[in-house]
Amino acid sequence: MGLVADDLEAVNRLIAERMASEHAPRIPEVTRHLVEAGGKRLRPILTLAAARLAGYDGHDHVKLAATVEFIHTATLLHDDVVDESAQRRGRPTANLLWDNKSSVLVGDYLFARSFQLMTEAENLRVLAILANASAVIAEGEVLQLATANDLGTGEAAYLQMIHGKTAALFAAATEVGGVIAAAPEAQVQALKSYGTALGMAFQIVDDVLDYGGASASLGKNTGDDFREGKVTLPVLLAVEAAPDEAARAFWKRVIEKRDQTEGDLAHAMELMTAANALTGAETRARAYAAQAREALAVFPDSDLRAALEGVVEFVVARLN
Repeated sequence: MGLVADDLEAVNRLIAERMASEHAPRIPEVTRHLVEAGGKRLRPILTLAAARLAGYDGHDHVKLAATVEFIHTATLLHDDVVDESAQRRGRPTANLLWDNKSSVLVGDYLFARSFQLMTEAENLRVLAILANASAVIAEGEVLQLATANDLGTGEAAYLQMIHGKTAALFAAATEVGGVIAAAPEAQVQALKSYGTALGMAFQIVDDVLDYGGASASLGKNTGDDFREGKVTLPVLLAVEAAPDEAARAFWKRVIEKRDQTEGDLAHAMELMTAANALTGAETRARAYAAQAREALAVFPDSDLRAALEGVVEFVVARLN
């Protein structure tokens, strides 16, 4: 992974260079606050590792990895405005420190920068993959907004939503690594499948941890999703297994009406435990993790393949 570590340093330098603005100093101020907040750079690492695994020895994968990180950062800025969040990665959100307008406009700037970067690779297929992913991400966010506080949301709609808001960028990050390396199509599709399954597992794990994870590991407070009335997989499974009308009325009050009082989060977790909702969601996350590992079988054993398998282990290890 030494090559990937060197590549990541190049990505960080490129991000610092491209997030600058000669005429609007607030842009680098807002961007730096989020970019330097301790994120793991997971998505760009996936692009770098996928490209190297597929045999790439050029430099355009660095631009694509920076593109992926800019898209991700832009969506975080927008998400925090939509969710009215106060904390991200253990720090106050940009919209709290500055304002909603700054967060939205800087997010737009980063999207524009991402498109500038992706065109520099001069690969139309890469451009199509990343442009499509950007549209799917936006679609997923709108779907989340449409299903917010709606207990009638089915598991299929939930999975479609998290595919859009999370897995689509994971998939694009790994797929473009294979494309820029001119890998055989079977390998490109394997990398896309790996990214998709990894992204699905990642989001389900996040949703599970909101009902019992350490806030320091999440960069947010435990129970944020609950307080916002988000309909996540643990909630859907708990509602489906609600033992009586009192439990169903509870979920309707706290999620649909967002009428919450002290002790409601603890009671929600009790209901989830009784319904095996968290265990059920964990099982689904582990199944997606297994799909991600299986997708890499088309590649011979190597340190890079082991590293990508290690990312899968890192995602599911957060459940332990």
